[in-house]
Amino acid sequence: MNVSSIQQPKSKEYKDFFSFFLTAVLGASINFVSQIFYRKFFDFDTSVFCGYLTATVLTFIPTKRYAFSAKDTGNTGREAIKFLGIAVVALVVQVYVAKYTLEWIATPLFPNVHELWREKGSHVAGMGMSFLANYFGHKLLTFRSTGFYDKLLSRSSKEQEGNL
Repeated sequence: MNVSSIQQPKSKEYKDFFSFFLTAVLGASINFVSQIFYRKFFDFDTSVFCGYLTATVLTFIPTKRYAFSAKDTGNTGREAIKFLGIAVVALVVQVYVAKYTLEWIATPLFPNVHELWREKGSHVAGMGMSFLANYFGHKLLTFRSTGFYDKLLSRSSKEQEGNL
């Protein structure tokens, strides 16, 4: 077998993933710390939700500029909408993974561990799954032209011409 014929991953893909990972660390830090703050005022699920939203808003620009090198696309509005759509999906993933990890794994298996540590461990599990949902969603949809908007725009233009 000739191993040189096996296509190796491109170094750009590694760079994109690593850059996204660094912006995700920023988001995770914001998420983690703000969730502790929100937990003083809300229940666990709501505090995870609020921490995620805070991180999402604060990491759009770094993700666009550095993780996906999309600063000069001219599509910031469309990208922001797609970013928020993917973020909502990843938010659902994070909240439910955190919630059910706490209920089904952390609390039954570690009843003697302080509640704060069980919650934070569950939160980190949710953040990890959310990271994967965000990465693949943004890579495949947000910062890539899918042509959907152009098709929708041309269809709308044709319909307007037909009504004249």
